[in-house]
Amino acid sequence: MLTLLQRLFPTPRLTGLWRHSDFVKLWGSLTITHFGSHITFLALPLTAALMLHASPLELGILTALEALPFPLCGLFAGVLIDRSRKLPVIIWADIGRGLALVVVPVCAWLDVLSMPVLYLAGFLVATGSAIGWPAYQVFMTERVGRENLPEANAKIGISDSAAQLTGPGMAGALIQWLTAPFAILLDAFAFFASAWVLRGIPPAASDAPKATRTRVLHEIRDGLNAVWTNPVLRTLAWALALWQVLRHMFVAVVVLFAARELKFSAGHVGVMFMAAGVGSLAATAVARRCNARFGFGPTMLWAIGGTGVAWLILGLSAGSHLTASTIFGVGMFLLDFSAMTFFINYLTLRQTVTPDHLLGRVTATMIALSVSAAPFGGLAGGWIAEHWGLRAPILIAGIGALALAPLVAWASPLWHMRALEPRRDPTQTESLTEEVPGP
Repeated sequence: MLTLLQRLFPTPRLTGLWRHSDFVKLWGSLTITHFGSHITFLALPLTAALMLHASPLELGILTALEALPFPLCGLFAGVLIDRSRKLPVIIWADIGRGLALVVVPVCAWLDVLSMPVLYLAGFLVATGSAIGWPAYQVFMTERVGRENLPEANAKIGISDSAAQLTGPGMAGALIQWLTAPFAILLDAFAFFASAWVLRGIPPAASDAPKATRTRVLHEIRDGLNAVWTNPVLRTLAWALALWQVLRHMFVAVVVLFAARELKFSAGHVGVMFMAAGVGSLAATAVARRCNARFGFGPTMLWAIGGTGVAWLILGLSAGSHLTASTIFGVGMFLLDFSAMTFFINYLTLRQTVTPDHLLGRVTATMIALSVSAAPFGGLAGGWIAEHWGLRAPILIAGIGALALAPLVAWASPLWHMRALEPRRDPTQTESLTEEVPGP
């Protein structure tokens, strides 16, 4: 990987962490898996919808199972990873996710593919993500050093943005060309390639497990207590939990809605999801200016409301192919623009108010709490679509997010938080793609 970069860019251009071989391998592995994940995000529900003729409720169950490992594993992952060697955990998480995905095209080839196979694959892939990402965060921090984390986060942000912008279009084209199950095979190979890249990282003294005499449950309690005693984190925990329920109602039916209700092809669905990537890029460009004009906390609240407006626009997509595509594209742009604006501020706020020695546990705790009810959102989205149509859960999600914004403003100090104290140097790597867990 480093040799390839040296050939692509002359030595004078290879500065900073691009000259750090361990970082290049870690960055390369994360970039590979992020691009591959866009294939599975579209291909799993399209496999269910087009090949297995799944009902909306079955799609809701699939979405719920893809979210379930995060609350199941989240509280334990941060603590247990501190007691393990991180690199083997990351590698085996990649291999495990690759093997889980290989089962889908193999079963399709043998003509034995069924919804339980997709359920199992979705659950196992999400389990690998719930365990592998915290290990990746800690390992990256140990290898590049805290003083290099701002640069590392900036470079990870580039790969996040590139994957969000171009990944869905590539995924849609591959699904239409290869069919959905066999496009998933490419994502499996992406995980295997990531594991192979990571195997080239040599051991170091920092890899040793961080021994502790504290019981696991006591450390989990410390993370929960840190969230509960901080009024901002406590409010954000339940607010994000409610928002994730709404989001998973939407995720459960959006691909089915686009394919069946709007008659979009797989390639067209991929192009529509690229509008979300454009929205994410736009948010990263203007988030700071929004904070300066409207205030740090109010920007977060307006962003929550913006996701509600976006879901309403998406739910109202109709008309000719061009009209429906335009409305759907605008909705996807606004959805990711609003969500990214919120999460950029949320990550900054969480790191600012959390003591350094608790940051790992608070991160894992906040992710677990925020996704704790998400499986119910997937099930609710499927059930509502089954009984009231595919538009209903999307519109309900929009109304719910619009109601959530003023509720959070009333229950938290966010509305009065015009500015935030200068951000401390980061103590771990960040990826917005990983911070919004679930499908």
